[in-house]
Amino acid sequence: MHRDLEHRTFDFACEIARLCTYLMTRGPVVRQLSRELLDAGTSIGANYEEAIAAQSRPDFVSKCSISRKEARETRYWLRVIATCDPDTAQRVSPLVVEVGELVAVIGAVVRNARLNLARR
Repeated sequence: MHRDLEHRTFDFACEIARLCTYLMTRGPVVRQLSRELLDAGTSIGANYEEAIAAQSRPDFVSKCSISRKEARETRYWLRVIATCDPDTAQRVSPLVVEVGELVAVIGAVVRNARLNLARR
């Protein structure tokens, strides 16, 4: 499971980077929004990578929780961009779906890890 999520968050970060390259051509407002999106969208996988190398279970939960927060923020920026620049909506839509799934999967990882902590 960790390996799949590791690859999935990496692939997602690459898709976000490609989208942001395109968005930089869409005007000043969308260009600024794309910077926020790039930061949040690539941070999901980076924080998950940190979680995999966690020094303790509480550290793992903390890093995964940050990853989930970044995923939620990414979903927000994607929605703002699609609303402010409707011509990008078709390109953004699959990423909104994917990041929603990442929020759910990482949320499940956090819940399970917290349950395991409580059992100790």
